[in-house]
Amino acid sequence: MKIEGNFEVDHPRAEVWDKIRDPQVMGGCIPGCDSVEQVDDTSYRVKVSVKVGPIKAHFNLSVEVLEEDPPHTIVSRTSGEEGTRSSVVNSDNVVRLAETGTGGTRVDYIADVSVTGRLGKFGLGIFRKKADQLAEQFVVNFRDRLGVAQ
Repeated sequence: MKIEGNFEVDHPRAEVWDKIRDPQVMGGCIPGCDSVEQVDDTSYRVKVSVKVGPIKAHFNLSVEVLEEDPPHTIVSRTSGEEGTRSSVVNSDNVVRLAETGTGGTRVDYIADVSVTGRLGKFGLGIFRKKADQLAEQFVVNFRDRLGVAQ
Protein backbone atom coordinates (compact mmCIF):
# COMPACT_ATOMS: atom_id res chain seq x y z
CA MET A 1 0.00 0.00 0.00
CA LYS A 2 1.36 3.42 -0.95
CA ILE A 3 0.94 6.20 1.55
CA GLU A 4 1.84 9.61 0.25
CA GLY A 5 1.19 13.22 0.99
CA ASN A 6 2.72 16.57 1.69
CA PHE A 7 2.48 19.51 4.04
CA GLU A 8 4.12 22.89 4.49
CA VAL A 9 5.71 24.47 7.53
CA ASP A 10 6.77 28.08 8.05
CA HIS A 11 10.38 27.19 8.85
CA PRO A 12 13.53 27.17 6.70
CA ARG A 13 14.49 23.91 5.02
CA ALA A 14 17.77 23.59 7.00
CA GLU A 15 15.83 23.74 10.29
CA VAL A 16 13.27 21.20 9.08
CA TRP A 17 16.11 18.92 7.91
CA ASP A 18 17.72 19.05 11.35
CA LYS A 19 14.44 18.11 13.03
CA ILE A 20 13.75 15.27 10.60
CA ARG A 21 17.24 13.87 11.22
CA ASP A 22 16.77 13.99 15.02
CA PRO A 23 15.35 10.61 16.12
CA GLN A 24 14.04 11.99 19.42
CA VAL A 25 12.11 14.76 17.64
CA MET A 26 10.69 12.34 15.09
CA GLY A 27 9.80 9.78 17.74
CA GLY A 28 7.96 12.45 19.68
CA CYS A 29 5.89 13.23 16.58
CA ILE A 30 4.90 9.67 15.67
CA PRO A 31 1.53 8.78 17.22
CA GLY A 32 1.92 5.79 19.54
CA CYS A 33 5.73 5.94 19.66
CA ASP A 34 6.79 4.58 23.05
CA SER A 35 10.57 4.85 22.66
CA VAL A 36 13.41 5.57 20.24
CA GLU A 37 16.92 4.23 20.65
CA GLN A 38 19.68 5.40 18.35
CA VAL A 39 21.89 2.45 17.37
CA ASP A 40 24.34 4.43 15.20
CA ASP A 41 24.28 7.44 12.86
CA THR A 42 21.83 5.81 10.46
CA SER A 43 20.00 3.13 12.48
CA TYR A 44 17.34 3.30 15.18
CA ARG A 45 15.14 0.98 17.22
CA VAL A 46 11.61 2.18 17.77
CA LYS A 47 8.71 0.81 19.81
CA VAL A 48 5.27 1.83 18.54
CA SER A 49 1.76 0.97 19.70
CA VAL A 50 -1.11 1.26 17.25
CA LYS A 51 -4.77 0.31 17.30
CA VAL A 52 -6.35 -0.88 14.07
CA GLY A 53 -9.99 -1.78 14.39
CA PRO A 54 -10.33 -3.96 17.51
CA ILE A 55 -6.64 -4.93 17.56
CA LYS A 56 -4.00 -3.10 19.56
CA ALA A 57 -0.51 -3.99 18.39
CA HIS A 58 2.92 -3.20 19.84
CA PHE A 59 5.70 -3.19 17.25
CA ASN A 60 9.45 -3.42 17.68
CA LEU A 61 10.78 -1.67 14.60
CA SER A 62 14.16 -0.96 13.14
CA VAL A 63 14.67 2.12 10.99
CA GLU A 64 17.67 2.39 8.70
CA VAL A 65 18.55 5.50 6.71
CA LEU A 66 19.72 4.14 3.36
CA GLU A 67 20.52 7.35 1.51
CA GLU A 68 20.68 11.06 2.22
CA ASP A 69 21.04 14.16 0.09
CA PRO A 70 21.08 16.99 2.68
CA PRO A 71 18.93 19.03 2.99
CA HIS A 72 16.73 17.59 0.25
CA THR A 73 16.04 13.86 0.50
CA ILE A 74 16.08 10.98 2.97
CA VAL A 75 15.47 7.38 1.88
CA SER A 76 14.86 4.90 4.69
CA ARG A 77 13.55 1.42 5.41
CA THR A 78 11.42 0.48 8.39
CA SER A 79 10.83 -3.13 9.36
CA GLY A 80 9.68 -5.03 12.40
CA GLU A 81 7.12 -7.17 14.08
CA GLU A 82 4.92 -7.45 17.09
CA GLY A 83 6.54 -9.04 20.09
CA THR A 84 4.33 -12.05 19.45
CA ARG A 85 5.30 -12.07 15.74
CA SER A 86 1.62 -11.98 14.86
CA SER A 87 2.09 -9.11 12.42
CA VAL A 88 5.05 -7.97 10.37
CA VAL A 89 5.51 -4.48 8.90
CA ASN A 90 7.92 -3.40 6.17
CA SER A 91 8.07 0.06 4.67
CA ASP A 92 10.32 1.79 2.15
CA ASN A 93 10.16 5.54 2.73
CA VAL A 94 11.21 8.69 0.90
CA VAL A 95 11.00 12.21 2.36
CA ARG A 96 11.78 15.23 0.20
CA LEU A 97 12.12 18.83 1.36
CA ALA A 98 11.68 21.82 -0.93
CA GLU A 99 11.82 25.52 -0.21
CA THR A 100 8.59 27.42 -0.67
CA GLY A 101 8.42 30.89 -2.15
CA THR A 102 7.71 32.33 1.29
CA GLY A 103 10.80 30.97 3.08
CA GLY A 104 9.05 27.90 4.46
CA THR A 105 9.45 24.24 3.58
CA ARG A 106 7.27 21.78 1.72
CA VAL A 107 7.61 18.21 2.99
CA ASP A 108 6.65 15.44 0.55
CA TYR A 109 6.55 11.84 1.75
CA ILE A 110 5.96 8.45 0.17
CA ALA A 111 5.90 5.12 1.98
CA ASP A 112 5.40 1.74 0.34
CA VAL A 113 4.04 -0.29 3.27
CA SER A 114 3.27 -3.99 3.58
CA VAL A 115 1.62 -5.59 6.60
CA THR A 116 1.23 -9.34 7.04
CA GLY A 117 -0.16 -11.47 9.85
CA ARG A 118 -3.20 -10.69 11.94
CA LEU A 119 -3.25 -7.01 10.93
CA GLY A 120 -2.79 -8.01 7.30
CA LYS A 121 -6.26 -9.51 7.39
CA PHE A 122 -7.82 -6.05 7.52
CA GLY A 123 -8.85 -4.54 4.23
CA LEU A 124 -6.94 -1.82 2.42
CA GLY A 125 -9.69 0.69 3.25
CA ILE A 126 -9.20 0.29 7.00
CA PHE A 127 -5.42 0.58 6.70
CA ARG A 128 -5.63 3.64 4.46
CA LYS A 129 -8.01 5.37 6.90
CA LYS A 130 -5.72 4.57 9.83
CA ALA A 131 -2.61 5.67 7.90
CA ASP A 132 -4.28 8.97 7.01
CA GLN A 133 -5.22 9.55 10.66
CA LEU A 134 -1.66 8.82 11.82
CA ALA A 135 -0.21 11.10 9.11
CA GLU A 136 -2.51 13.96 10.11
CA GLN A 137 -1.53 13.61 13.76
CA PHE A 138 2.16 13.42 12.84
CA VAL A 139 1.89 16.72 10.94
CA VAL A 140 0.21 18.42 13.93
CA ASN A 141 2.88 17.07 16.29
CA PHE A 142 5.74 18.02 13.94
CA ARG A 143 4.46 21.57 13.55
CA ASP A 144 4.20 21.83 17.35
CA ARG A 145 7.79 20.62 17.71
CA LEU A 146 9.04 23.19 15.21
CA GLY A 147 7.33 25.90 17.23
CA VAL A 148 9.32 24.96 20.35
CA ALA A 149 12.58 26.87 20.85
CA GLN A 150 15.68 24.71 20.76
